[in-house]
Amino acid sequence: MLKIAWTQIYAHPLPKNHRFPMEKYNLLPEQLLYEGTVKDANFFVPSPLSESEVLRTHNAHYWEKLKSQSLTRKEERKTGFPLSEQLVEREITIMNGTVQAALFALDYGVAMNIAGGTHHAFTDRGEGFCLLNDIAIAANHLLDRGLAKQVLVVDLDVHQGNGTAQIFQNEPKVFTFSMHGASNYPMHKEQSDLDVGLEDGTDDPTYLKLLDRHLNELLDQVQPDFVFFQSGVDVLATDKLGRLGMSIEGCKMRDRMVLERCKACGIPVVASMGGGYSERIAHIVEAHANTYRLAQEIYF
Repeated sequence: MLKIAWTQIYAHPLPKNHRFPMEKYNLLPEQLLYEGTVKDANFFVPSPLSESEVLRTHNAHYWEKLKSQSLTRKEERKTGFPLSEQLVEREITIMNGTVQAALFALDYGVAMNIAGGTHHAFTDRGEGFCLLNDIAIAANHLLDRGLAKQVLVVDLDVHQGNGTAQIFQNEPKVFTFSMHGASNYPMHKEQSDLDVGLEDGTDDPTYLKLLDRHLNELLDQVQPDFVFFQSGVDVLATDKLGRLGMSIEGCKMRDRMVLERCKACGIPVVASMGGGYSERIAHIVEAHANTYRLAQEIYF
């Protein structure tokens, strides 16, 4: 059964002109249920992550500042969110959603998080709508318990996974692969194990050819026994922040490529939603929904 983490605590208010589309977190599961792709039984609601799990990945001083709401104005602005207790509670619940999804993936081959993909969170700071790094936290959870020996992060959000790269810069058990807009945020890139920078306007054929080559090479060379897939849909040509030229169908082909390769190799995979900022919310929801439709088609 496809298991999907759904963190149903999105009442935290944001300014009306805020560019982060919070509504997609409710619209996506509603769409999947409406069309019959999933049923209520597919969803689980995670509990908040324990402090000890947070501190396995993140700096204690930074975590204390989040808990006490004592980030500086500059630090808060870099996250993109007005800090609040509700926001931190939401974040640690999303983190555990990816941890729990990883455990389900060991049983079912694949699991998803309707949220997560918070790849701009560093060990000691948050950036770009990310306070804590769910991919890093979940990877460390598996490694610490001997549930995985070699993790591959496939980060296909349009923005480089700079926080994930920094967290695992000295960890050979986690290979970080980020394929992103070369001229897009963040302007200062961290060094992933493999970075593939894309020119503005990159279209479907160019993108998919590159991904096909690198994915085949990495699965062969890294020999991962677990994959974390950051499946941001801000690669779309319609995205306000993306600057690439991909279609919804091209984005779907991207997701099919990742999921089919993992399935063929017998590698469990967790997909976290990542970014998506198209003007029309329908474009965002449709592109994200394709990832879940494919997971059902390929695995179940």
